[in-house]
Amino acid sequence: MSAIGKEPDTNNTGRNETEEERADRKWGELIQEVRVAQTGVQILFGFLLTVVFTPRYADLADTDKTIYIVTVVLGACATGALIGPVSLHRLVSGRRVKPQSVEWASRMTFVGLVLLLATMTSSLLLILRVATHDGYVPWLVTGVVAWYLLCWFLVPLLVRQRHTTK
Repeated sequence: MSAIGKEPDTNNTGRNETEEERADRKWGELIQEVRVAQTGVQILFGFLLTVVFTPRYADLADTDKTIYIVTVVLGACATGALIGPVSLHRLVSGRRVKPQSVEWASRMTFVGLVLLLATMTSSLLLILRVATHDGYVPWLVTGVVAWYLLCWFLVPLLVRQRHTTK
């Protein structure tokens, strides 16, 4: 028996841990993952915020300005979703809802990653449109998005499917 009076459960994880210990471990892992994504999205978002104050912004075509505005909004939403788990933890800490907090924080992180993907896609589209004005830009952006989808979602899902024990 564990210190808090519950029998450790090894059925689902192969680990000898209680639900609370599992939640603590998952929380630590999630926060490490969020730190990586937060840093990237915050740097990107900070850069995006400065673009409107450059002299070149006034010369952008209306389509490019629209892409820029959409990109900034996506970056703001991604930032919110990826910082959300920290706020969630702080507001519910000590309330004995860690397993539920981990689940909600995980969902916010996933939404944040999808929003980060959209932010990076629209940023790349805008930069390449301004830099090249060539017709191959949509194809190049599509290729990069396919790469992101492969690295961020397809490979993890394949590993999950292939190596998850029943």
